[in-house]
Amino acid sequence: MWRALRIAILLVVLAIVAGGAWLDRQRTTSWDHTVWVGAFPVNADGSAVAADYISSLTEAQLQPVSDFIAHEARRYGIALDTPVEIKLYAPLAARPPELDPDAGVLGRVWWVLRLRHYRAQAIAGIERSRPQIALFLLYHDPMRSPSLPHSLGLQRGLMGVVHLFATSTQTAQNAIVTAHELLHTFGASDKYAPDSDAPLYPQGFAEPELNPRYPQRYAEIMAGRVPLSPGRQVMPDDLSQEQVGPATAREIGWLK
Repeated sequence: MWRALRIAILLVVLAIVAGGAWLDRQRTTSWDHTVWVGAFPVNADGSAVAADYISSLTEAQLQPVSDFIAHEARRYGIALDTPVEIKLYAPLAARPPELDPDAGVLGRVWWVLRLRHYRAQAIAGIERSRPQIALFLLYHDPMRSPSLPHSLGLQRGLMGVVHLFATSTQTAQNAIVTAHELLHTFGASDKYAPDSDAPLYPQGFAEPELNPRYPQRYAEIMAGRVPLSPGRQVMPDDLSQEQVGPATAREIGWLK
């Protein structure tokens, strides 16, 4: 009886959340006004390295992400001068809730609700111009974490949990990861093979109609790598080597 009641309550809550999420998606993908994005740094590992990096973080270091989206939007005929504006807020003391790898369906639902609550708390103290999208930037000491946990961006909830390296040598790569996860919040899907990370054709190619097909000149931002030949791809150096391909443009409302 209690289990059935708990499931019923969760389903009602999810229905309410889904209705709000639909409205949020309509507002953020109309591309007739600037979408405000809040960037909230988090010390992911409690290290002094991450703390020092966060203390020196500026909005200028996040500007390449909004510049990239503005440049790509113009290529698809979006007339808005500033499609996305990213504002840096004070660091958060608590980390976002983590999903238990063994969580079942109810566990995942509960995690999503906790994550939405975390987002609500993060923006609750902002009195004016609250961000429509919240990016939680989790910085790691690269000496402690040579590889990072998987980042995520959620259109339902308009938020991203982005794992980044706390070092200036990774600024360009951090920008790529941040742009990728931010585009997830607008509805873009991943376009690489999960077993090999190879870009999928045609959706994972920035220029799928290029003839000859290889080598591609850019990485598709949601695929992550530049395809040079069948079975061979390389990581881009920075966002200047990335593009929004037509499949992604359709998903986020830049193409009909």
